[in-house]
Amino acid sequence: MSSTVEFPLTACQEKALGLLESVENVFLTGVAGSGKSYLLQHYLKNKDPKSYPVVASTGAAAVLINGVTFHSFFSLGIMEGGLEKTIERALKDKRVKKRLKKVKALVIDEVSMISGITLEAAETISRMARESTAPWGGIKIIAVGDFGQLPPVSFGSRPKDWAFQSSTWKNSQFKIAYLNTVMRSKEESFLQVLNFIRNGQINDIVTKFLDSKVRKPEAGFTGTILFPHRQSVEDYNLKELQNLPGEVMTFKTEYVGNEKFLDAMKKASPIPEVLQIKIGALVMIRKNDPMLNYVNGSLGIVKSAKVGELKIKLLSGRTVTLEPESFSYMNAEGEVVSSAQNFPINLAWATTIHKSQGVTLDAATMDLSRVFEAGQAYVALSRVRSSDQLYISAWRPQAIQASKEVASFHAEILKESN
Repeated sequence: MSSTVEFPLTACQEKALGLLESVENVFLTGVAGSGKSYLLQHYLKNKDPKSYPVVASTGAAAVLINGVTFHSFFSLGIMEGGLEKTIERALKDKRVKKRLKKVKALVIDEVSMISGITLEAAETISRMARESTAPWGGIKIIAVGDFGQLPPVSFGSRPKDWAFQSSTWKNSQFKIAYLNTVMRSKEESFLQVLNFIRNGQINDIVTKFLDSKVRKPEAGFTGTILFPHRQSVEDYNLKELQNLPGEVMTFKTEYVGNEKFLDAMKKASPIPEVLQIKIGALVMIRKNDPMLNYVNGSLGIVKSAKVGELKIKLLSGRTVTLEPESFSYMNAEGEVVSSAQNFPINLAWATTIHKSQGVTLDAATMDLSRVFEAGQAYVALSRVRSSDQLYISAWRPQAIQASKEVASFHAEILKESN
């Protein structure tokens, strides 16, 4: 079994690690590509997952980080009946109390997508289950994420229920661990533009930059188109696959586990139920390599495929051999209840902006005239390592949006972290 390659931590990561190892509650944040996930892995290394569980805002995020969903860990369901009924139901579940009593520190990943009322329910359940008046019943909380990225789901015309606006957030008294050294890109002018966009600022620098990227990809461009909607992605990938010569090779994903959880696994898994590829297909790898030959989001061309082995020439020039791998879906106890096994890839001519969060792309093109959610433009633009590999078909000023609340919150935490 290969060991993971490790890099020395940056100065801001070292400072953040000190806070993570302290008894304080911590909000680990920073700009896209600053190494939040890498630092988290470093912190959790050799720690008991029962005592240091990781929970994620969505099933898809949970599968990728080998964690469980926030809602299942706290037995929140869909919070039918409102806050009080949700708390009452959860506390009747002896398993909830049992697992919360074991927890020393809880990591909440992608916290920006968790609403304030959901956070309040979880904190109340923790306090009551542990029979303590301390915030979260004395559990150390590590909230991880960037509120400049994708927000919590809101229904109809209701305003966003940001977690940082809740009384629970205030009472948690988070210390700010702010990562400001970007690992994904070293282009200072690009990083400056991304920072403006993260805060919803349109100025001459942003306008000039975005206008300069409105161009058609050069001949022979190999990269991913980012769409706001899933159907556009599926249609585009199918069309591109059909345009390739040769026969379609089909690899069915093997699902194992509790029938009750299989549907959830299928929705959360980053790989399709049936993988269809051809020689020459553009694909995206959906797992990190411990030896760092590729990362989640690396793009490549299928060179050969047979049962049990796939050869892909990465856009970086390296050829790698992939074998089928498992993605696991865990229940609230951290036990694997279902798994999906197949080659860890999907077609990559297109993907959704939503699914690209957390991914590093070699090259991308996007239409920013149709984004409909605050944070989408920032997520899309910040996926690439270099602005040289960024192409925009169209954009409009309305796409560069961040809520005033988020911009104000960012200003506060930046001041505090300094």
